[in-house]
Amino acid sequence: MNTAQERARQAYARITETDRPEAWIHLRPLDDVLADARRIDARVTGGEHLPLAGTAFAVKDNVDIAGLPTTAACPGFAYEAKRTATAAQRLIDAGSLVLGKTNLDQFATGLVGTRSPYGACRNAHDAERISGGSSSGSAVVVALGIADFALGTDTAGSGRVPAALNGIVGIKGTLGLVPVDGVVPACPSYDCATILAPTLPDAVRVMRVITGPSDGDPASRGWPATAPLAAPPEPVVAVPTASNLTVLSPSTRELFDKAARQLEELGARLKELDITPFLEAARLLYDGALVAERYASFGESLEELSRDPANGVDPTVRAITMKARDIPARDLVRDQQHLRALRVHTRSLLEGFDAMLVPTAPEHPTIEDAQADPIGVNSRMGTFTNFMNLLDMAGIAVPAGEADGARFGVTIVTRAFEDQVGIDIAALLTGTEAPLYPSTGLDVALFGAHMRGLALNHQMITHGGRFIREIATSPRYTMQALPTEIPKPAVTRTGSTSLVGELWQLPPAGLGAFLDALPQPMTLGKIELADGTWVTGFGCSDPTGEDISAHGGWRAYLDS
Repeated sequence: MNTAQERARQAYARITETDRPEAWIHLRPLDDVLADARRIDARVTGGEHLPLAGTAFAVKDNVDIAGLPTTAACPGFAYEAKRTATAAQRLIDAGSLVLGKTNLDQFATGLVGTRSPYGACRNAHDAERISGGSSSGSAVVVALGIADFALGTDTAGSGRVPAALNGIVGIKGTLGLVPVDGVVPACPSYDCATILAPTLPDAVRVMRVITGPSDGDPASRGWPATAPLAAPPEPVVAVPTASNLTVLSPSTRELFDKAARQLEELGARLKELDITPFLEAARLLYDGALVAERYASFGESLEELSRDPANGVDPTVRAITMKARDIPARDLVRDQQHLRALRVHTRSLLEGFDAMLVPTAPEHPTIEDAQADPIGVNSRMGTFTNFMNLLDMAGIAVPAGEADGARFGVTIVTRAFEDQVGIDIAALLTGTEAPLYPSTGLDVALFGAHMRGLALNHQMITHGGRFIREIATSPRYTMQALPTEIPKPAVTRTGSTSLVGELWQLPPAGLGAFLDALPQPMTLGKIELADGTWVTGFGCSDPTGEDISAHGGWRAYLDS
């Protein structure tokens, strides 16, 4: 692992090599970053555990970093932040270095990366094409290898579209899991903080650090006790019907179908679903009264700033925001009610499905295209992203190849708090490990029929369980074969054998339901592992049966 000082120097060398000055609005002096790096290295040398030490990150410039200006890509709006946003502070506390503040579509209003007086943000791989927005600079500096990851925001797709167009991963978690205090609001009811990273494991590792409620964000949420910790072995994935995908070119459609086939080949079961109601919800964000939240968030400031051209107000952002100024309250209430009805309807449509696969963005325009038709191009970019926050869903955007000379990506979409299900399915597409995201799982040691591939393993899956690793007990146990209808062992601390088994995690509610349904004579108690730790595991209140300890475990006994 690099020291923090080495990583800082590498980042600034890469900044010089890549020559993308428009990706940054405020780049910190190298000496300031090195001073932070020396403090981090000293803490690590002193034995402190900093999970992100040796990494460097960028921050979208609508997120506050104390002592640095926050502009939201509007020079006249700029202010010096007095406090660091909670999500960013958690990254700093974990040992990562802040390189600076990145460019964005002004006030996070756009999916193209061209709506900024600081310059149109060029794509990392093709300087003539858009980077995607609004987290444009954040995506570019990650894709170019400058930053290890970047903190962005996502209301309509801002953390997913630029990920797709730059060939990286973007995770937009369930609304509220990552607090947004210290973030300039765009649409407060639907704003998320998001992570852009080169790989899925990188992104999940960072998401774990920034997730958790904050007193500063009244809309922040913690993991519920029911949050599943794994996708099922054969997840059922919804794919849009052909009529939903007509916006794709033949080449991008071919890549989308290829991603779907890959999931199928790796064990997923695909079923078509007409996603028209989801797309209907998406249109409410800009074409309906919900856009009034943008005027409520920054419209009055924008109106005042527009009086002086030196303030750098983007004309397209101004037009969108001013259009929302006079929306009647009754129209807003009407569309909010309509959205509630669509939430119920779309949830019913997803019954029987574990996730949904959609294109992230339907096309990859040039900067010239976006500037010639700023509203039309932007609207198309949000076709498959705008609905997710409105419907309280999570999304993981991953690369899916190249088509029409540009990057293409797909997104795994799940219901709220089923983020881990989406991560596991996305891992099938990326060929990488799927790290555990929720931090609420409870350890359970298994030694019999509930282990992988055995008769009762489906109960662990049903309760949202996740296999962690193989284990062994301390050499103090006995195993007996119980004379039950479904063969299972009794494990008791009455012998001198080390028994092999599996460590799983269950959601708290899953463990409770599992315990409630546990038949006699099975019990749950504490089991000592070979490394001296104690975990919850299966015991038995009436261990009557053949002593099979000599086999060293249930699988070996069954094989015999």
